[in-house]
Amino acid sequence: MSVYLLVLCLALLQQQGRARPDPPGCNSTEALRVAEEALEQINQDRTYGYILSLNGLYDVSHTPEKEKDRSLYKLTIDVMETICHITSRKPWKQCAIRDIGDTPVYGECEVSAYLDTQVKLQNYSCVLHRVPSGVVVGLCPDCPTVDDLNDPAVKETANLSLQKFNEESRLANYFTLENITKASSQWVIGPSYFVDFTIVETVCSKETDARELSSCPPMDCQFAHRGFCVGSHMEPEDEYIARLKDGSLRKGNYASVKCDIYEPQAAVAEEQAHAKADSEHTGHQHHKHTHLHPHEHEHSVTPGSDPTVSKPRGSLGTVVEQPESPRSAPTASSCPGPKKHNMGMDHFNL
Repeated sequence: MSVYLLVLCLALLQQQGRARPDPPGCNSTEALRVAEEALEQINQDRTYGYILSLNGLYDVSHTPEKEKDRSLYKLTIDVMETICHITSRKPWKQCAIRDIGDTPVYGECEVSAYLDTQVKLQNYSCVLHRVPSGVVVGLCPDCPTVDDLNDPAVKETANLSLQKFNEESRLANYFTLENITKASSQWVIGPSYFVDFTIVETVCSKETDARELSSCPPMDCQFAHRGFCVGSHMEPEDEYIARLKDGSLRKGNYASVKCDIYEPQAAVAEEQAHAKADSEHTGHQHHKHTHLHPHEHEHSVTPGSDPTVSKPRGSLGTVVEQPESPRSAPTASSCPGPKKHNMGMDHFNL
């Protein structure tokens, strides 16, 4: 009888061992879902920079909490910067990553998130690294290289691009420069500069005298429109040489620019609230924010997404840029997972 009981206990223990699922690794569908949705919430929480795209899972830690019917995931995810600015509030899956010719940026995020019926981001910490210029030039000798944002030529390119936008725009008010967010340059038939920058609506209408534009303050309210612009400026070689010799001003504005203008979150939220109130109370009159009417060739106006955020933006974590440092080896099985992008840099660990 004792032998029978011993065999039975061993069989039960073996069966329980088989029934217990392996902890999720980097190939886990559930872990990947948590990573994707957590990154979406990270991008919505951030207040500056560019939208990050998921490049792969590096490590996974999973702790079930049976009494609360949920699991705590701690992830290390590899990310890449996209060409979409945070101002756009676009989903990261709709944004293309920066390629080798567009000053690529990569990095990793340490993420904590709960999973029950939904993914709920708790906190995050992201560190980004710029692909060194030497690596870029080695793969693409003719590609632009990164410039200092404080370079006078970069600032001039942003100002000339904004001037062109204000001159050609059909919008009611002038816009002013907010921040230069990225800059690069290359030699074509002279030095060519490329800048990304954000702009904000001013209180000055298009009827304002051009000589007074320098004193036009931005709208200091939550209904000011903001935009993201990509501008460039090419300086012919003869003018470049002349400027180096005698400091002469450039003769022409060889700038180009494309801007996306976004509806203020406050305006979108207000209209949604009023629309809901109208549906509940027939005949209710309310103020309606006037939307901009875009010039179809020079820029677009997009209503920003309006996610429900329980905490102020930027309160859940940080994103910093710094040189790459050695990483500890992953602890979970099947980690790290495969990466989506490598951009031909097999010898460089994105």
